[in-house]
Amino acid sequence: MKKLMRRLSRVRVNHSTQYSMLRSEASDPPADPTKRRSDVPEGHFPVYVGMDQSSTRRFIVSAELLRRPIFVELLNRSAQEYGYEQRGVLRIPINIVVFERVLESLRQGRDPSSLDELI
Repeated sequence: MKKLMRRLSRVRVNHSTQYSMLRSEASDPPADPTKRRSDVPEGHFPVYVGMDQSSTRRFIVSAELLRRPIFVELLNRSAQEYGYEQRGVLRIPINIVVFERVLESLRQGRDPSSLDELI
C-alpha cells in the first residue's frame, strides 16, 4: 500500500483544495493500460471503478483525495482484491453508485469515516 501511495502522491497537485471530478466514462480500460491518456490533467489520476470487468467506469479524480481516510479505505480494498503489485490502471472493486456517493460527500465538504456510512 505504501508503494501505491508513494507512486500516486508523485502526481503534481494543483492549488485547488476542492474535489473536482472532471468526468467519468462508461468504457473498458484502454487496451494498453500502461500508456498515459492525454485527457488526465496534472494533479489528477484515472481510477477504474466497478465490481467486475463488464461494468467498469472510468473516473478522473484529484490527487488530493489520497489524503482522505475514506479514499485510503478504498485503496486498501483495491490492494486486498488485486495485490500491491498491480500493474497498469488503478482499479477499485466497489459498486459505482457507492463510489459516486463517496465523491459527492467529499464535494459537499463531508468526510465520511467509513464506507458503511454511505451504503
